[in-house]
Amino acid sequence: MKNNIVFKLAVYFTIGLLLFTLVIGGVFTTLFKKYTIQLHKAELESRAIQMADNLSEFFRTSSGGMGGMGMSGHRMMGYGAYIGFIEDIAGTDVWIVDETLELITTGHKSHHNYRYNDLPQDAERVVQEVFLGKTTFSQGFSDLLNAPTLTIGAPIKQGENIIGALLLHSPVEGINSAISSGLEILAISLFIALLIGIIFSIMVALGFTKPLRKINNTALRLVDGEYSAKTNIRQKDEIGELASTIDILSERLYKADKERENLNKLRQDFLANISHELRTPVTIIRGSLEALNDQVVTQADQVEDYYKQMLDESIYLQRLVNDLLELSRLRNLDFNIDKESLNFSDVIDDTLRSVEYMAKNKNIIINSELDNRVFMMEGDYGRLRQMLLIILDNAIKFSPSGEKIDIDFKNGVLTIRDNGIGIPKEDLPYIFDRFTRIKTEENKKGTGLGLAIAKEIAQRHNIEISIDSEENIGTIVRLEIK
Repeated sequence: MKNNIVFKLAVYFTIGLLLFTLVIGGVFTTLFKKYTIQLHKAELESRAIQMADNLSEFFRTSSGGMGGMGMSGHRMMGYGAYIGFIEDIAGTDVWIVDETLELITTGHKSHHNYRYNDLPQDAERVVQEVFLGKTTFSQGFSDLLNAPTLTIGAPIKQGENIIGALLLHSPVEGINSAISSGLEILAISLFIALLIGIIFSIMVALGFTKPLRKINNTALRLVDGEYSAKTNIRQKDEIGELASTIDILSERLYKADKERENLNKLRQDFLANISHELRTPVTIIRGSLEALNDQVVTQADQVEDYYKQMLDESIYLQRLVNDLLELSRLRNLDFNIDKESLNFSDVIDDTLRSVEYMAKNKNIIINSELDNRVFMMEGDYGRLRQMLLIILDNAIKFSPSGEKIDIDFKNGVLTIRDNGIGIPKEDLPYIFDRFTRIKTEENKKGTGLGLAIAKEIAQRHNIEISIDSEENIGTIVRLEIK
Protein backbone atom coordinates (compact mmCIF):
# COMPACT_ATOMS: atom_id res chain seq x y z
CA MET A 1 0.00 0.00 0.00
CA LYS A 2 1.15 3.51 -0.75
CA ASN A 3 -0.20 4.73 2.58
CA ASN A 4 0.98 1.74 4.56
CA ILE A 5 1.78 3.77 7.67
CA VAL A 6 -1.61 5.48 7.46
CA PHE A 7 -3.30 2.07 7.37
CA LYS A 8 -1.28 0.74 10.28
CA LEU A 9 -1.83 3.82 12.41
CA ALA A 10 -5.58 3.76 11.66
CA VAL A 11 -5.76 0.07 12.61
CA TYR A 12 -3.77 0.64 15.81
CA PHE A 13 -5.97 3.61 16.76
CA THR A 14 -9.12 1.60 16.02
CA ILE A 15 -7.98 -1.38 18.11
CA GLY A 16 -7.03 0.97 20.92
CA LEU A 17 -10.41 2.71 20.73
CA LEU A 18 -12.24 -0.66 20.69
CA LEU A 19 -10.37 -1.84 23.77
CA PHE A 20 -11.05 1.51 25.41
CA THR A 21 -14.74 1.20 24.50
CA LEU A 22 -14.97 -2.32 25.96
CA VAL A 23 -13.27 -1.29 29.17
CA ILE A 24 -15.36 1.86 29.55
CA GLY A 25 -18.54 -0.10 28.69
CA GLY A 26 -17.76 -2.79 31.25
CA VAL A 27 -16.86 -0.31 33.98
CA PHE A 28 -19.91 1.83 33.21
CA THR A 29 -22.23 -1.19 33.21
CA THR A 30 -20.96 -2.37 36.58
CA LEU A 31 -21.02 1.05 38.18
CA PHE A 32 -24.35 2.06 36.63
CA LYS A 33 -26.01 -1.18 37.72
CA LYS A 34 -24.62 -0.84 41.20
CA TYR A 35 -25.67 2.79 41.40
CA THR A 36 -29.18 2.05 40.09
CA ILE A 37 -29.68 -0.77 42.60
CA GLN A 38 -28.38 1.41 45.40
CA LEU A 39 -30.71 4.20 44.32
CA HIS A 40 -33.65 1.76 44.23
CA LYS A 41 -32.66 0.38 47.60
CA ALA A 42 -32.56 3.87 49.07
CA GLU A 43 -35.99 4.59 47.64
CA LEU A 44 -37.44 1.32 48.99
CA GLU A 45 -35.80 1.93 52.33
CA SER A 46 -37.36 5.38 52.55
CA ARG A 47 -40.77 3.94 51.66
CA ALA A 48 -40.45 1.02 54.07
CA ILE A 49 -39.41 3.21 56.99
CA GLN A 50 -42.22 5.68 56.34
CA MET A 51 -44.78 2.87 55.96
CA ALA A 52 -43.53 1.12 59.08
CA ASP A 53 -43.76 4.38 61.01
CA ASN A 54 -47.32 4.87 59.73
CA LEU A 55 -48.28 1.31 60.74
CA SER A 56 -46.67 1.84 64.11
CA GLU A 57 -48.81 4.96 64.54
CA PHE A 58 -51.87 3.00 63.35
CA PHE A 59 -51.33 0.28 65.91
CA ARG A 60 -50.48 2.79 68.62
CA THR A 61 -53.88 4.45 68.19
CA SER A 62 -55.56 1.02 68.07
CA SER A 63 -55.75 -0.99 71.22
CA GLY A 64 -54.28 -4.44 71.57
CA GLY A 65 -51.44 -4.30 69.11
CA MET A 66 -51.23 -6.62 66.12
CA GLY A 67 -52.38 -9.99 67.40
CA GLY A 68 -53.66 -10.53 63.91
CA MET A 69 -55.58 -13.72 64.55
CA GLY A 70 -57.43 -12.27 67.53
CA MET A 71 -58.53 -9.07 65.95
CA SER A 72 -62.18 -8.08 65.88
CA GLY A 73 -63.93 -7.79 62.53
CA HIS A 74 -64.02 -4.01 62.80
CA ARG A 75 -60.30 -3.82 63.50
CA MET A 76 -59.57 -6.36 60.78
CA MET A 77 -61.48 -4.33 58.24
CA GLY A 78 -59.63 -1.15 59.20
CA TYR A 79 -56.27 -2.93 59.20
CA GLY A 80 -56.86 -4.52 55.79
CA ALA A 81 -58.05 -1.27 54.27
CA TYR A 82 -54.92 0.47 55.53
CA ILE A 83 -52.65 -2.26 54.13
CA GLY A 84 -54.38 -2.01 50.75
CA PHE A 85 -53.97 1.74 50.86
CA ILE A 86 -50.22 1.58 51.47
CA GLU A 87 -49.82 -1.09 48.77
CA ASP A 88 -51.38 1.34 46.30
CA ILE A 89 -49.01 4.09 47.45
CA ALA A 90 -45.93 1.86 47.44
CA GLY A 91 -46.69 0.45 44.00
CA THR A 92 -45.23 -2.89 45.09
CA ASP A 93 -46.05 -5.91 47.25
CA VAL A 94 -46.31 -5.25 50.95
CA TRP A 95 -45.79 -8.17 53.33
CA ILE A 96 -46.19 -8.09 57.06
CA VAL A 97 -44.73 -10.85 59.21
CA ASP A 98 -45.34 -11.19 62.91
CA GLU A 99 -42.86 -12.24 65.54
CA THR A 100 -43.62 -15.91 64.97
CA LEU A 101 -42.78 -15.54 61.27
CA GLU A 102 -46.41 -15.94 60.31
CA LEU A 103 -47.31 -14.08 57.15
CA ILE A 104 -50.20 -11.62 57.45
CA THR A 105 -51.18 -9.96 54.17
CA THR A 106 -54.36 -8.09 53.47
CA GLY A 107 -55.42 -5.40 51.04
CA HIS A 108 -55.61 -6.30 47.37
CA LYS A 109 -54.09 -9.75 47.98
CA SER A 110 -56.33 -10.66 50.91
CA HIS A 111 -58.14 -13.26 48.82
CA HIS A 112 -54.89 -15.16 48.30
CA ASN A 113 -53.83 -17.84 50.70
CA TYR A 114 -50.12 -17.13 51.23
CA ARG A 115 -47.76 -19.41 53.07
CA TYR A 116 -44.34 -18.88 54.62
CA ASN A 117 -42.72 -20.58 51.61
CA ASP A 118 -44.11 -17.80 49.41
CA LEU A 119 -41.80 -15.31 51.07
CA PRO A 120 -38.67 -14.27 49.16
CA GLN A 121 -35.43 -16.19 49.62
CA ASP A 122 -33.43 -15.19 52.70
CA ALA A 123 -36.62 -13.64 54.18
CA GLU A 124 -36.11 -15.45 57.46
CA ARG A 125 -32.74 -13.70 57.98
CA VAL A 126 -34.32 -10.38 57.05
CA VAL A 127 -37.18 -10.91 59.54
CA GLN A 128 -34.80 -11.94 62.30
CA GLU A 129 -32.67 -8.82 61.78
CA VAL A 130 -35.80 -6.64 61.67
CA PHE A 131 -36.91 -7.95 65.07
CA LEU A 132 -33.47 -6.94 66.30
CA GLY A 133 -34.37 -3.36 65.36
CA LYS A 134 -32.58 -3.17 62.02
CA THR A 135 -33.71 -2.13 58.57
CA THR A 136 -32.14 -4.65 56.18
CA PHE A 137 -32.10 -5.84 52.57
CA SER A 138 -32.23 -9.14 50.66
CA GLN A 139 -31.76 -9.74 46.95
CA GLY A 140 -32.65 -12.98 45.19
CA PHE A 141 -35.11 -14.89 43.01
CA SER A 142 -38.78 -14.97 44.02
CA ASP A 143 -40.79 -18.10 43.15
CA LEU A 144 -43.96 -16.14 43.75
CA LEU A 145 -43.12 -13.42 41.23
CA ASN A 146 -40.93 -15.73 39.14
CA ALA A 147 -38.35 -12.95 38.83
CA PRO A 148 -35.29 -11.55 40.59
CA THR A 149 -36.42 -9.29 43.43
CA LEU A 150 -35.29 -6.83 46.07
CA THR A 151 -36.73 -7.24 49.56
CA ILE A 152 -36.42 -4.71 52.36
CA GLY A 153 -37.56 -5.21 55.92
CA ALA A 154 -38.39 -2.49 58.43
CA PRO A 155 -39.61 -2.87 62.04
CA ILE A 156 -43.16 -1.97 63.06
CA LYS A 157 -43.15 -0.74 66.64
CA GLN A 158 -45.65 -0.20 69.38
CA GLY A 159 -43.90 1.95 71.86
CA GLU A 160 -40.46 0.45 72.36
CA ASN A 161 -41.56 -3.04 71.33
CA ILE A 162 -41.25 -4.45 67.80
CA ILE A 163 -44.60 -6.03 66.97
CA GLY A 164 -44.02 -6.89 63.31
CA ALA A 165 -41.80 -6.79 60.24
CA LEU A 166 -42.80 -4.84 57.14
CA LEU A 167 -41.43 -6.39 53.96
CA LEU A 168 -41.43 -4.58 50.63
CA HIS A 169 -41.06 -7.05 47.81
CA SER A 170 -40.07 -5.39 44.47
CA PRO A 171 -38.97 -7.08 41.23
CA VAL A 172 -35.80 -5.76 39.62
CA GLU A 173 -37.25 -5.78 36.12
CA GLY A 174 -37.56 -2.01 36.20
CA ILE A 175 -33.94 -1.76 37.29
CA ASN A 176 -32.79 -4.03 34.48
CA SER A 177 -34.90 -2.04 32.04
CA ALA A 178 -33.29 1.19 33.22
CA ILE A 179 -29.86 -0.42 32.97
CA SER A 180 -30.63 -1.70 29.46
CA SER A 181 -31.75 1.76 28.38
CA GLY A 182 -28.60 3.28 29.85
CA LEU A 183 -26.42 0.69 28.13
CA GLU A 184 -28.21 1.30 24.85
CA ILE A 185 -27.49 5.02 25.11
CA LEU A 186 -23.91 4.20 26.08
CA ALA A 187 -23.50 1.85 23.11
CA ILE A 188 -24.80 4.47 20.68
CA SER A 189 -22.53 7.12 22.22
CA LEU A 190 -19.50 4.84 22.10
CA PHE A 191 -20.25 3.87 18.50
CA ILE A 192 -20.42 7.52 17.46
CA ALA A 193 -17.25 8.23 19.44
CA LEU A 194 -15.58 5.25 17.75
CA LEU A 195 -16.48 6.57 14.28
CA ILE A 196 -15.19 10.03 15.19
CA GLY A 197 -12.06 8.45 16.66
CA ILE A 198 -11.39 6.43 13.50
CA ILE A 199 -11.81 9.53 11.31
CA PHE A 200 -9.58 11.48 13.67
CA SER A 201 -6.97 8.68 13.66
CA ILE A 202 -6.88 8.71 9.86
CA MET A 203 -6.41 12.48 9.87
CA VAL A 204 -3.64 12.19 12.46
CA ALA A 205 -1.97 9.42 10.47
CA LEU A 206 -2.11 11.52 7.32
CA GLY A 207 -0.66 14.42 9.31
CA PHE A 208 2.26 12.18 10.31
CA THR A 209 2.90 10.74 6.88
CA LYS A 210 2.65 14.00 4.89
CA PRO A 211 5.96 15.41 6.22
CA LEU A 212 7.52 11.96 5.92
CA ARG A 213 6.62 11.91 2.21
CA LYS A 214 8.22 15.34 1.86
CA ILE A 215 11.37 14.07 3.55
CA ASN A 216 11.42 10.99 1.28
CA ASN A 217 11.00 13.12 -1.85
CA THR A 218 13.80 15.43 -0.71
CA ALA A 219 16.06 12.43 -0.06
CA LEU A 220 15.35 11.09 -3.56
CA ARG A 221 16.24 14.48 -5.05
CA LEU A 222 19.49 14.44 -3.09
CA VAL A 223 20.22 10.95 -4.45
CA ASP A 224 19.75 12.37 -7.95
CA GLY A 225 22.34 15.04 -7.21
CA GLU A 226 19.96 17.96 -6.63
CA TYR A 227 21.77 19.19 -3.52
CA SER A 228 19.77 22.42 -3.26
CA ALA A 229 16.62 20.44 -2.32
CA LYS A 230 15.10 21.27 1.08
CA THR A 231 12.22 19.78 3.06
CA ASN A 232 11.07 23.19 4.36
CA ILE A 233 9.46 21.42 7.32
CA ARG A 234 9.36 23.29 10.63
CA GLN A 235 8.07 21.07 13.44
CA LYS A 236 9.19 20.86 17.06
CA ASP A 237 9.14 17.07 17.26
CA GLU A 238 11.11 14.03 16.09
CA ILE A 239 9.87 14.44 12.50
CA GLY A 240 11.00 18.07 12.60
CA GLU A 241 14.42 16.95 13.85
CA LEU A 242 14.66 14.42 11.00
CA ALA A 243 13.68 17.10 8.48
CA SER A 244 16.22 19.49 9.96
CA THR A 245 18.90 16.79 9.69
CA ILE A 246 18.00 16.21 6.02
CA ASP A 247 18.23 19.97 5.39
CA ILE A 248 21.63 20.11 7.10
CA LEU A 249 22.75 17.15 4.98
CA SER A 250 21.50 18.98 1.89
CA GLU A 251 23.52 22.08 2.79
CA ARG A 252 26.65 20.07 3.44
CA LEU A 253 26.27 18.10 0.23
CA TYR A 254 25.75 21.38 -1.62
CA LYS A 255 28.92 22.85 -0.08
CA ALA A 256 30.84 19.63 -0.75
CA ASP A 257 29.67 19.68 -4.36
CA LYS A 258 30.79 23.30 -4.74
CA GLU A 259 34.11 22.49 -3.07
CA ARG A 260 34.52 19.55 -5.42
CA GLU A 261 33.85 21.82 -8.38
CA ASN A 262 36.32 24.36 -7.02
CA LEU A 263 38.84 21.61 -6.39
CA ASN A 264 38.46 20.36 -9.93
CA LYS A 265 38.90 23.89 -11.20
CA LEU A 266 41.96 24.38 -9.00
CA ARG A 267 43.37 21.10 -10.25
CA GLN A 268 42.82 22.15 -13.84
CA ASP A 269 44.27 25.58 -13.14
CA PHE A 270 47.22 23.96 -11.40
CA LEU A 271 47.93 21.69 -14.33
CA ALA A 272 47.62 24.62 -16.72
CA ASN A 273 49.88 26.81 -14.56
CA ILE A 274 52.51 24.16 -13.93
CA SER A 275 52.54 23.31 -17.62
CA HIS A 276 53.04 26.96 -18.46
CA GLU A 277 55.67 27.48 -15.75
CA LEU A 278 57.63 24.42 -16.86
CA ARG A 279 57.23 25.02 -20.56
CA THR A 280 58.75 28.51 -20.55
CA PRO A 281 62.20 27.69 -19.09
CA VAL A 282 62.37 24.39 -20.95
CA THR A 283 61.59 26.16 -24.22
CA ILE A 284 64.24 28.83 -23.57
CA ILE A 285 66.89 26.24 -22.64
CA ARG A 286 66.09 24.13 -25.70
CA GLY A 287 66.11 27.10 -28.02
CA SER A 288 69.46 28.27 -26.67
CA LEU A 289 70.97 24.80 -26.99
CA GLU A 290 69.71 24.42 -30.57
CA ALA A 291 71.18 27.81 -31.47
CA LEU A 292 74.53 26.84 -29.99
CA ASN A 293 74.45 23.35 -31.48
CA ASP A 294 73.59 24.63 -34.95
CA GLN A 295 76.28 27.29 -34.56
CA VAL A 296 73.74 29.98 -35.26
CA VAL A 297 75.46 31.92 -32.49
CA THR A 298 79.26 31.97 -32.81
CA GLN A 299 80.42 35.23 -31.32
CA ALA A 300 81.94 34.82 -27.87
CA ASP A 301 79.84 37.48 -26.12
CA GLN A 302 76.62 36.08 -27.60
CA VAL A 303 77.56 32.53 -26.62
CA GLU A 304 78.25 33.75 -23.09
CA ASP A 305 74.81 35.44 -22.95
CA TYR A 306 73.15 32.23 -24.11
CA TYR A 307 74.94 30.19 -21.46
CA LYS A 308 73.98 32.70 -18.77
CA GLN A 309 70.33 32.64 -19.89
CA MET A 310 70.26 28.84 -19.79
CA LEU A 311 71.81 28.89 -16.30
CA ASP A 312 69.21 31.37 -15.02
CA GLU A 313 66.34 29.35 -16.47
CA SER A 314 67.70 26.11 -15.04
CA ILE A 315 68.03 27.74 -11.60
CA TYR A 316 64.42 28.98 -11.87
CA LEU A 317 63.32 25.52 -13.01
CA GLN A 318 65.10 23.94 -10.05
CA ARG A 319 63.53 26.39 -7.59
CA LEU A 320 60.09 25.73 -9.10
CA VAL A 321 60.45 21.97 -8.79
CA ASN A 322 61.78 22.29 -5.23
CA ASP A 323 58.88 24.54 -4.23
CA LEU A 324 56.36 22.11 -5.73
CA LEU A 325 57.91 19.21 -3.84
CA GLU A 326 58.02 21.29 -0.65
CA LEU A 327 54.37 22.28 -0.93
CA SER A 328 53.34 18.71 -1.69
CA ARG A 329 55.16 17.42 1.40
CA LEU A 330 53.69 20.09 3.69
CA ARG A 331 50.13 19.41 2.48
CA ASN A 332 50.54 15.71 3.19
CA LEU A 333 49.36 15.20 6.77
CA ASP A 334 51.42 12.02 6.99
CA PHE A 335 54.58 14.09 6.47
CA ASN A 336 56.00 14.68 9.92
CA ILE A 337 57.81 17.86 10.84
CA ASP A 338 60.33 17.79 13.67
CA LYS A 339 58.91 19.82 16.53
CA GLU A 340 60.80 20.74 19.65
CA SER A 341 60.60 23.35 22.36
CA LEU A 342 62.03 26.64 21.03
CA ASN A 343 62.02 30.38 21.59
CA PHE A 344 60.14 32.03 18.71
CA SER A 345 61.99 35.30 19.33
CA ASP A 346 65.24 33.50 18.46
CA VAL A 347 63.70 32.39 15.14
CA ILE A 348 62.80 36.03 14.37
CA ASP A 349 66.32 37.27 15.19
CA ASP A 350 67.92 34.54 13.06
CA THR A 351 65.66 35.38 10.09
CA LEU A 352 66.41 39.11 10.39
CA ARG A 353 70.14 38.39 10.22
CA SER A 354 69.61 36.31 7.07
CA VAL A 355 67.72 39.09 5.20
CA GLU A 356 69.97 41.91 6.43
CA TYR A 357 72.25 41.75 3.37
CA MET A 358 69.28 41.69 0.97
CA ALA A 359 67.75 44.76 2.69
CA LYS A 360 71.05 46.71 2.55
CA ASN A 361 71.31 46.13 -1.21
CA LYS A 362 68.00 48.01 -1.63
CA ASN A 363 68.80 50.57 1.05
CA ILE A 364 65.83 49.35 3.11
CA ILE A 365 65.81 49.79 6.89
CA ILE A 366 64.24 47.06 9.05
CA ASN A 367 62.95 48.24 12.44
CA SER A 368 62.20 45.45 14.90
CA GLU A 369 60.54 45.70 18.29
CA LEU A 370 60.22 42.45 20.20
CA ASP A 371 58.35 42.88 23.49
CA ASN A 372 58.50 39.14 24.05
CA ARG A 373 62.18 38.32 24.19
CA VAL A 374 61.25 34.87 25.42
CA PHE A 375 58.26 33.18 23.84
CA MET A 376 58.45 29.39 24.13
CA MET A 377 56.49 27.11 21.79
CA GLU A 378 56.61 23.70 20.12
CA GLY A 379 57.74 23.87 16.50
CA ASP A 380 60.18 23.05 13.75
CA TYR A 381 62.90 25.71 13.85
CA GLY A 382 63.87 25.34 10.18
CA ARG A 383 60.27 25.44 8.90
CA LEU A 384 59.38 28.49 11.01
CA ARG A 385 62.51 30.26 9.74
CA GLN A 386 61.52 29.32 6.16
CA MET A 387 58.04 30.82 6.71
CA LEU A 388 59.47 34.12 8.00
CA LEU A 389 62.03 34.24 5.17
CA ILE A 390 59.25 33.96 2.56
CA ILE A 391 57.29 36.83 4.15
CA LEU A 392 60.31 39.11 4.67
CA ASP A 393 61.63 38.33 1.19
CA ASN A 394 58.30 39.52 -0.29
CA ALA A 395 58.33 42.64 1.92
CA ILE A 396 61.83 43.57 0.70
CA LYS A 397 61.14 42.58 -2.90
CA PHE A 398 58.04 44.78 -3.23
CA SER A 399 59.35 47.78 -1.22
CA PRO A 400 60.94 50.67 -3.11
CA SER A 401 64.55 51.57 -2.34
CA GLY A 402 64.98 53.75 0.75
CA GLU A 403 61.74 52.59 2.47
CA LYS A 404 61.49 50.83 5.83
CA ILE A 405 59.92 47.64 7.16
CA ASP A 406 58.50 47.56 10.71
CA ILE A 407 58.45 44.31 12.69
CA ASP A 408 56.57 44.03 15.97
CA PHE A 409 56.18 40.98 18.21
CA LYS A 410 53.84 41.33 21.19
CA ASN A 411 51.65 38.89 23.11
CA GLY A 412 52.23 36.11 20.61
CA VAL A 413 51.35 38.23 17.56
CA LEU A 414 54.02 39.01 14.96
CA THR A 415 53.24 41.96 12.67
CA ILE A 416 55.31 42.75 9.55
CA ARG A 417 54.43 46.06 7.90
CA ASP A 418 55.96 47.41 4.68
CA ASN A 419 55.34 50.50 2.51
CA GLY A 420 55.61 48.70 -0.81
CA ILE A 421 53.46 48.56 -3.90
CA GLY A 422 50.70 46.59 -2.14
CA ILE A 423 48.38 43.96 -3.53
CA PRO A 424 45.48 44.73 -5.87
CA LYS A 425 42.12 44.33 -4.18
CA GLU A 426 40.92 41.74 -6.69
CA ASP A 427 44.01 39.55 -6.08
CA LEU A 428 43.92 39.70 -2.26
CA PRO A 429 41.41 36.81 -1.69
CA TYR A 430 43.64 34.46 -3.73
CA ILE A 431 47.01 35.49 -2.36
CA PHE A 432 47.61 32.11 -0.67
CA ASP A 433 46.63 30.06 -3.74
CA ARG A 434 49.28 28.27 -5.74
CA PHE A 435 50.79 30.17 -8.68
CA THR A 436 49.14 33.43 -7.62
CA ARG A 437 51.63 36.13 -8.55
CA ILE A 438 51.50 39.88 -8.80
CA LYS A 439 52.55 40.65 -12.33
CA THR A 440 55.30 43.20 -11.72
CA GLU A 441 58.91 43.62 -12.74
CA GLU A 442 60.02 42.74 -9.21
CA ASN A 443 58.20 39.41 -9.30
CA LYS A 444 59.08 38.15 -12.77
CA LYS A 445 61.26 35.36 -11.31
CA GLY A 446 58.76 34.33 -8.60
CA THR A 447 57.14 30.89 -8.70
CA GLY A 448 53.84 31.93 -7.05
CA LEU A 449 54.26 29.21 -4.43
CA GLY A 450 55.95 31.09 -1.60
CA LEU A 451 52.87 32.27 0.34
CA ALA A 452 51.14 28.92 -0.21
CA ILE A 453 54.15 27.24 1.44
CA ALA A 454 54.17 29.84 4.25
CA LYS A 455 50.48 29.21 4.96
CA GLU A 456 50.99 25.43 5.12
CA ILE A 457 53.85 25.86 7.59
CA ALA A 458 51.70 28.23 9.69
CA GLN A 459 48.80 25.77 9.77
CA ARG A 460 51.06 22.91 10.82
CA HIS A 461 52.17 25.08 13.79
CA ASN A 462 48.66 26.30 14.72
CA ILE A 463 49.52 29.84 13.61
CA GLU A 464 46.84 32.03 12.03
CA ILE A 465 48.23 34.05 9.13
CA SER A 466 46.39 36.99 7.57
CA ILE A 467 47.29 39.74 5.08
CA ASP A 468 45.84 43.25 4.74
CA SER A 469 47.03 45.35 1.85
CA GLU A 470 46.23 48.49 -0.12
CA GLU A 471 47.66 49.07 -3.54
CA ASN A 472 50.48 51.68 -3.62
CA ILE A 473 50.26 52.07 0.18
CA GLY A 474 51.65 48.90 1.70
CA THR A 475 51.02 45.47 3.15
CA ILE A 476 50.57 44.16 6.70
CA VAL A 477 51.14 40.50 7.51
CA ARG A 478 49.95 39.18 10.91
CA LEU A 479 51.02 35.88 12.44
CA GLU A 480 49.05 34.98 15.57
CA ILE A 481 50.35 32.02 17.55
CA LYS A 482 47.43 30.14 19.12
